[in-house]
This record gives sequence, C-alpha cells and structure tokens, in this order.
Amino acid sequence: MKNVIVGQSGGPTAVINSSLLGVFKTARDRGADIVYGMVHGIKGLLDGKIVDLSKQIKNDLDMDLLKRTPSSFLGSCRYKLPDVEGYEEEYERIFKILNDLEIYAFFYIGGNDSMDTIQKLSDYGKSVNSPIRFMGVPKTIDNDLAVTDHTPGYGSAAKYIASTTKEIIRDGLVYDYPVVSVMEVMGRNAGWLTAAAALAKSEDCEGVDLICLPERVFDLDKFLARVGELCRAKGSAVIAVSEGVKIADGRYVCELADHVDYVDAFGHKQLTGTARFLAAKVAEKYGVKTRAIELSSLQRCASHITSRIDVTEAFNAGGAAVKAAFEGMSGQVITLKRISDDPYMCVTEPTDVRFIANVEKKVPDEWIDEDGMGVKEALVHYIRPLIQAEIAPLWVDGLPRHLILHEE
Repeated sequence: MKNVIVGQSGGPTAVINSSLLGVFKTARDRGADIVYGMVHGIKGLLDGKIVDLSKQIKNDLDMDLLKRTPSSFLGSCRYKLPDVEGYEEEYERIFKILNDLEIYAFFYIGGNDSMDTIQKLSDYGKSVNSPIRFMGVPKTIDNDLAVTDHTPGYGSAAKYIASTTKEIIRDGLVYDYPVVSVMEVMGRNAGWLTAAAALAKSEDCEGVDLICLPERVFDLDKFLARVGELCRAKGSAVIAVSEGVKIADGRYVCELADHVDYVDAFGHKQLTGTARFLAAKVAEKYGVKTRAIELSSLQRCASHITSRIDVTEAFNAGGAAVKAAFEGMSGQVITLKRISDDPYMCVTEPTDVRFIANVEKKVPDEWIDEDGMGVKEALVHYIRPLIQAEIAPLWVDGLPRHLILHEE
C-alpha cells in the first residue's frame, strides 16, 4: 500500500490549506491508497489524532471550499521535537505509528521550526533504514525561510497589509488636526511583512510616512524626532512598525512597556504592544491624537483578500512535494525559484532541508533606507508580483463559506 500522511504546523496563513489540497489531490492522482491527516501536527500524531482526509474532502465543492478556507484545516501545534539522543523512545513511537499506518511518505506544511521536524525525522529514518520519505512544504507569512525566493502565505498577507494600509491612510487624513497612526505588523526578526506597507504608495495614495523593520536597531529618540518633523510639515502621519523592533540593548520595544511572560516551545516570546507604546510616547511628547493599530491575526486569516498567485503557488508546492516523494526523494523542502519578473514566472524545486531548517532569511540591508525608516523601490519590486489577482470566496448568506474539520 502507498498510504501518505500530512500535517500542518506553526502559525497559520490564508493559503496553507491550498498546500494541503495540493498534497491530498496529487497523492490521490498518483495512486495513494489513503491520505491521512495529523490533527494538530506531530503532537496530534503522538496523541493518536489522525483522520482519513477522503472522509473530510469528499468532492469538488469541498476542494474549492478548502482552498478558500483560512487557517490550518487540520489544526496546528508548536511542538518542538527533541533531539534523538535521550529521546529514542519518542522516535521509536513515532515510527511505530507510521509503520502501523503503512505510511509511504510523510508531509509537513510549515515554517522554520517545522522544517527542523522534517530534518530530525528524516535523519532518524535513515539511521534505522526506514523506507518512509519525509518532505517539507513551505509555509509562513513571515517570508523568512532560506533558499526559497518567497514562501506561500506571504503574498496574501502582503496584499492584506498593503490594502489595509491604504484604507488607514485615507481614514487618517479626514481631520483638520494632526492624527498619528502607528500600525503594528507581525515580524519577529524579519521585516518582510512590514515592508509590504510600502506598496500602498500609488497614484491614488500618499503612502506611509515611516517604515521601521527589525533588521535595524530602533532608536526611540530618533523616531520621535522624525514624527515631530512630520507633524509640523503635514499634520497627520501613518507609520508601519514591525512588532519585533529592538533597541540597542537587545530588548524588544514592546518590553519597554509590558513584561512579556508567554514563551512558546521554541523559545519565542509573545510580542504585542509595540504600537501602543509608541503611540503613547508620541501623544505624550507632542500632545497630538494618536491611534495604535495592531493587525495581529487579521494579516494571516484574511482569506477574502487572498492573492491568486499565492493560492496557486501554495497548491503547486504541496503537489511538488508529493511528486518528489513518489520519485524517491526524502529530507527535502520544496522551494520557489523566480525565473522572471516581467512577466512574473516562478517554478518549484526540491532543496535539502539542512539548508533551510533553523535558518532565518531577513530583508537585505541594501533594500532598507539609510536612516532605517523606509524601504527602497527594489523591495517593492520584489513584493508586487506576489500580490497579483484574486480568488473570490464562495459566499453564503452574505458571508464566506469555509470547510470545517470533523474529527473521526
């Protein structure tokens, strides 16, 4: 039998289910007997939470709904698979479960930490001569995976951010008194998402006034001085700032206001409050009206404004992973390779997971303005093709319809 299993891990995106559909459909087309789904990723596998996806995705309508459904259809986890040494029993348990299910290939859709899981499982599999193939399917709105030109999920998040930025700018200019809006965008160590705010500048929009990325040290005094100049010159201002900006001593700006308590299994602090802190500082110093706007989960779950390019590439990445596994590959991640900007063309290719797992890709320094408070046209040129075209939701009673998992 050629049974396969697929899971989703880490933060969700608006198109992660397109990758799931790519795995499911391609595996079925290539003769897989059963396509299993791990409910809540590798942790769900260990807990015995497994579903037969054929009983969840029953027809073409379900497929259409799935690729229009945001977040992780199978549920996610942030479970850090330990190193093998000292935890051999956990790996033996995982492989027993996979062998009992007669798994031929294992697919994991996720970001940096998920690719770490693929590397560990692949390496252990080789050490015990297991025939199971392990393949990674890239996913992250943060766009911080190495090697790949970009990641599925990023284009739709960038489209949402740029569109919302235009609307915030329009709203902020209606008053005859100064209003400073500080927009907080996701991005712990990489500023790709925040940089997408730069796309708002167009013939019908003035664009944001400042863009602050975590790739540069954040200087609070310099920031406040620039805001003061903007208030004097034009009154209102709109600023995009990454949640992960840090000051010179390495502390996150949000930690200057609030103590951050929650830390996930991978050691990541929960970041929130950057916009609130900066808006309060601006109001205190200049006595102007301020707004703190946190896009938060909205930038990764807005499936009503997905990029068709993103949906297509997410589906293709899932399908390419299945193709590679069925051709004998393992320990690989599907990456996207841009071969043309005009017209935009991108292809998939497998890459050794060792070049991707636990490696973080940041915005190149040459794409950031010298003062660290803006981005250059080269970065806008890089992002723009990824947000093109749309895929409309299936509307029912005035609202988008989603496909929901029914656990067996």
